[in-house]
Amino acid sequence: MAVLDARRAGSAASHGNAAKIALAESGPVPAPGVVLQGLRWMLKPDSPLYVKPSLAPDFLKFMLRMARHCTARDFRAGLETTLRLAEGTMDLLDDWNRDGISFEMHKAGVLLAFETRARYQEQCASLDVFERFGMVPEHLHGDAVREKEPALNDRNRYGLFFPDDRQVEPDSLTAGLLKRCRELGVEIHEHTPVRRFLRQGETVTGVLTDKGEITGETLLLAAGVWTGRMSRELGVPLPIRPGKGYSVDYSPAPVQLRTSLTLEDARVAVTPLDGFLRLAGTMEFGGLEESVDPRRVGAIKQAAADAFTGWDNPRARPGHGRACGP
Repeated sequence: MAVLDARRAGSAASHGNAAKIALAESGPVPAPGVVLQGLRWMLKPDSPLYVKPSLAPDFLKFMLRMARHCTARDFRAGLETTLRLAEGTMDLLDDWNRDGISFEMHKAGVLLAFETRARYQEQCASLDVFERFGMVPEHLHGDAVREKEPALNDRNRYGLFFPDDRQVEPDSLTAGLLKRCRELGVEIHEHTPVRRFLRQGETVTGVLTDKGEITGETLLLAAGVWTGRMSRELGVPLPIRPGKGYSVDYSPAPVQLRTSLTLEDARVAVTPLDGFLRLAGTMEFGGLEESVDPRRVGAIKQAAADAFTGWDNPRARPGHGRACGP
């Protein structure tokens, strides 16, 4: 078995993610009110959701299709599907640990912190779906929010605490999986982009790379957001579109947190890890452009400054812009 990666394995969306197994935040992007809110946010390049305007037919078709699904029924169906797909995730992580795969994992749960009652009630409207999957949160109000997480200031007046969510430092996980795969005899080819597919009649027999041909009986296409583009070459285009998020790391952590949390009004995840703190947020639909917009990084930092007591403009590592999707 061989694994090909166009870059260093784990260096794309995995490297810059929020470091959460975020079952409590599994709601799909299409939701009631997202279209109107998105139009308002298009005028603010530092908003939590930003859609870069484009007249490209493929992009317009994607956006119109998404708009049609911004209904309560479709949102709940998407949420239920995501939670069903995620069943067994925690068991899988525990199995990997028992198998000797070493990676940083915490079982701190997650606190969803809300400044406004409207956002809190919006989240509560779908809790019955979570509860069908055994995910029953603790409801917090006023001082109870800060008792759960003392680093928060009094702007956050409502909270939902889900005890079962976990935090995984992504670089340690990908490194552990790579090590275990190599131990099992898997060939890992990093910095090996696929240039084209090899065919014999209608059958794909392998790929051509900068390092030569690699052939096999079975081809598994798992290229993240690039899967959409590559699948078109095979004649079976998958409806995957890129979205870009950002993360910012602070080492050492500017504040000491008891739990992982998300600042729901700003849509910013805050994850304490060994030796550093990660902030992550925003969703930007604008193609496969991977440059980092400092305004969006600044909005993530400002959300933390607004939410935490003692956040004294600490210095962060450079922000990561990462393509993710679909």
